[in-house]
Amino acid sequence: MMTFVKRLGLAAGAAFGANAATAQTAIEDLEIVGAPTPGAMGFQPAATELARDLQWLDGFLLVICTIITLFVVGLLAWIILRYNAKRNPDAATFTHNSPLEVAWTIVPIVILVFIGAFSLPILFKQQEIPEGDINITVTGYQWFWSYEYTDEDIFFESYMIGYNEGNLSDDIVAQLEEAGYSEDEFRLATDTAVVVPMGATVVMTVTGADVIHSWTIPAFGVKQDAVPGRFAQLWFNAEREGIYFGQCSELCGKDHAYMPITVKVVHPDVYEEWLATAREEFPA
Repeated sequence: MMTFVKRLGLAAGAAFGANAATAQTAIEDLEIVGAPTPGAMGFQPAATELARDLQWLDGFLLVICTIITLFVVGLLAWIILRYNAKRNPDAATFTHNSPLEVAWTIVPIVILVFIGAFSLPILFKQQEIPEGDINITVTGYQWFWSYEYTDEDIFFESYMIGYNEGNLSDDIVAQLEEAGYSEDEFRLATDTAVVVPMGATVVMTVTGADVIHSWTIPAFGVKQDAVPGRFAQLWFNAEREGIYFGQCSELCGKDHAYMPITVKVVHPDVYEEWLATAREEFPA
């Protein structure tokens, strides 16, 4: 007859397996939010406050640059029409205009100070690293990434699906589908992904093992060089569940183009279930 302890163990194992399957299903069913779109213009959807700030600043600077450009072009056109040789055969002989020279010195300074008043707080927000709810050490290699969840004793390496297998093939498509992707994600998707909970502050410590790499997720508004022998940090707080892709953004050798990054943002409950399975599957 089965003992109570054995029944309890089997029940716990079944519950753990069910939770693991539920978490895996929830992760695989995520919507792809942050990915490049062929022929598209503009930014990927902002999934963090940092990304929203950067996109707002870009639009703000575009307005200022457009106004300055239109003013300069208009001024040039007016001078061409008003002071060409036909309409103004006798050229002026003066060489200085002190009020004008003071104006074109002071006005650019005022414009730059005005821009700095908006851009510096956004820069400081990126560079002032808060206390992290989740801490991950990222190491760049030629040509893959490794991730260590330092508070959870979880460690894994992340390779592009289809790496070293050439162009898209039936075998690669099968691998992509098994991982929950389609062939459209070829050279974007990785065999393992960083999983983080929505609404948590994630602090990533970035370094390189051989040459300089760069870890970036455009939809998060983060980018940090991975320099061998140095540790740098970035942070983000993802506000939307989904799958986000990035790429090594520092030329690092012949396979630089095959070094993608995948981050999956999930519900906090799903994250806790993933942690339970990840501790078993990816022990540090």
